[in-house]
Amino acid sequence: MSTVASIIRKWKKFGTTRTLPRVGRPARLSNRGRRALVREVTRNPMVTLTELQRCSMKRGEPSRRTTISAALHKSGLFGRVARRKPLLSKKHMTAHLKDSQTMRNKILWSDETKIELFGLNAKRHVWRKPGTAHHLANTIPTVKHGGGSIMLWGCFSAGGTGRVVRIKGKMNAAMYRDILDENVLQSALDLRLGRRFIIICECP
Repeated sequence: MSTVASIIRKWKKFGTTRTLPRVGRPARLSNRGRRALVREVTRNPMVTLTELQRCSMKRGEPSRRTTISAALHKSGLFGRVARRKPLLSKKHMTAHLKDSQTMRNKILWSDETKIELFGLNAKRHVWRKPGTAHHLANTIPTVKHGGGSIMLWGCFSAGGTGRVVRIKGKMNAAMYRDILDENVLQSALDLRLGRRFIIICECP
């Protein structure tokens, strides 16, 4: 019905049923060629443009790099640097999945954080129109001489939170070792991690 209706509309508007010239330049790559490129990239995301050019040439399609890139971009596919991850065999992954929950229950996580007592000292970005820089929604409230801040060290595990320590002054290696010596073991005992546990922390 849609085809018949479009023919009737064309006759009423243009007085003909012939195919009219299309508006704009026709696509260099056919729909079939674009679908083939998408299938190839989906099957092998690491395929190179050179390899895609060869495949396009075999099909008798345009093989310019810009044409192929534009076709893939139109389909929502963009070239990005592949992220790296450790190489694990199936045996390693099976063992990891089996032991992951038990291991997580034996981990004590620790880190330091800075807490602003009022607002945020860091720069913030905002989307705004010209001339609206001083609108309330586009500003960050501040106080005279700053609001101050405190630095804290803390730890936690799957079973709950451990000790929290306020760091006075500037953190150094000696102070960091003292904090670990005085708080890690007691936190592990309070959280019932047992005699053998793993502590994961970011050294200053």
